[in-house]
Amino acid sequence: MADDFGQDLIAFLPNLRRFAISLCKSRDVADDLVQETCEKALANRGGYQPGTRMDAWLFRIMRNAWIDRTRRQRTEGVKTDIDDAHFLVGQDGAAVTEARITLDETARAIAALPDDQREVLMLVSVEALSYKEAADILEVPIGTVMSRLARARKKIIDGAGIDGSAGRSADKKGFAQ
Repeated sequence: MADDFGQDLIAFLPNLRRFAISLCKSRDVADDLVQETCEKALANRGGYQPGTRMDAWLFRIMRNAWIDRTRRQRTEGVKTDIDDAHFLVGQDGAAVTEARITLDETARAIAALPDDQREVLMLVSVEALSYKEAADILEVPIGTVMSRLARARKKIIDGAGIDGSAGRSADKKGFAQ
């Protein structure tokens, strides 16, 4: 009986392929669908009742497989072969982790600054005000702003373990370039 099942399945392959092409409108996808149908039919051969129409049983398996496939494709979205996706760039995990640690250390160092140094740092480095504008807001001389900013930067560099000499030069507002 098992031999008859296999022979009947092989004899019915051209009909399955025609039906698959009508469903898929693509010969490559149709071939995959025929293969999937055959695999399911062989795996579930116990579900076929001899004496009934094998073609109807196989067509039902194929149609259900096609419906499952189209539902899956709707929820999966667009597929891209990884070899064709060279435009995708991953992140360097070590660099991201190191940057987060440095950022956390820097935030702790800023939080530990005295209020007068933190105020100057925020006005000049974060709000991008000039030394003169910061001096006017704080009602202190420009030299005091420059001094507090220099001390704040030094404490941050020391507190966060940042190497401040790595080929950086400061612009006229004191930003590292």
